[in-house]
Amino acid sequence: MNAAAAAAGTWKLGDLEVNRVGYGAMRLTGNGMRGNSDGTPVDRDVAVRLLHSAFEQGVNHIDTAAFYFSPLRSANELINRALASWRDDVIVATKVGPGRAPSGEWLSMARPDQLRGQVEENLRQLGRDHLDVVNLRSDGMDSVAEHFAALAELRAAGLIRHLGLSNIRPQHVAQAQAIAPVVCVQNSYGLDWRRADRSGLVDLCREQGIAFVPFFAISSLQREAPPAREQDTRVHTVARAHDATPAQIRLAWTLHRGPHMLAIPGTANPAHLAENIAAAAIRLTEEELALLDLPGQATA
Repeated sequence: MNAAAAAAGTWKLGDLEVNRVGYGAMRLTGNGMRGNSDGTPVDRDVAVRLLHSAFEQGVNHIDTAAFYFSPLRSANELINRALASWRDDVIVATKVGPGRAPSGEWLSMARPDQLRGQVEENLRQLGRDHLDVVNLRSDGMDSVAEHFAALAELRAAGLIRHLGLSNIRPQHVAQAQAIAPVVCVQNSYGLDWRRADRSGLVDLCREQGIAFVPFFAISSLQREAPPAREQDTRVHTVARAHDATPAQIRLAWTLHRGPHMLAIPGTANPAHLAENIAAAAIRLTEEELALLDLPGQATA
């Protein structure tokens, strides 16, 4: 097995040790959560081979959700199929809170008493008796306490092993920690989108031993849009020095923000998958990190 994903080291999600570079399943079913209803569905066998390739390169944690689906494909179903024939353990982190109807229509934020149904939906789709990590994704709530307490009850019942938070503010960490341990926080974060630095959330997680798991670390402000040509001269300069792609430098920068930072880049392209995983081995110098911290400059 190629352990390329281990080059950035490991981190523990509670008692579950993972390589810091993982895989985000959102793009497995199309371009982001809105699916690919206007395009050809991803071939199931191709998707399984892609996941197995990630595992073979050392990826041992995946981020997913029951609401990652397009008209004919479900990320959870594809993960289930891939893991059914895989010999080694892979940690699966999913999330609850938002929901979608079978037609794809977005529903309002789940009530605390509806979270069990969402957890059970993930269990059925993933073919598991318990979930490794469940993140409560906040939807602008002032307090996450009532929802988190409902998940803590499911954890006590054995349906969930560890709990995390997603799309939150710093005060939510304290609210949740007062109820049950928080092993990870997922927020949008990247070189061009550093609100979690300004709010102190990245440092707060480091101080409390909580993994910080940025999403949109490569796409940043483009979010779910297809990849675009890199416009930042800082990134191009550092990429040339390492014979790397701009996306690899953005991932490497994220990993350099602290040993508690995990990466979950997603792609359906095998070549991009290998590049993303190879970013674990890139070591940026202090001078390069300082350059990347300067205001961005667009290329022509």
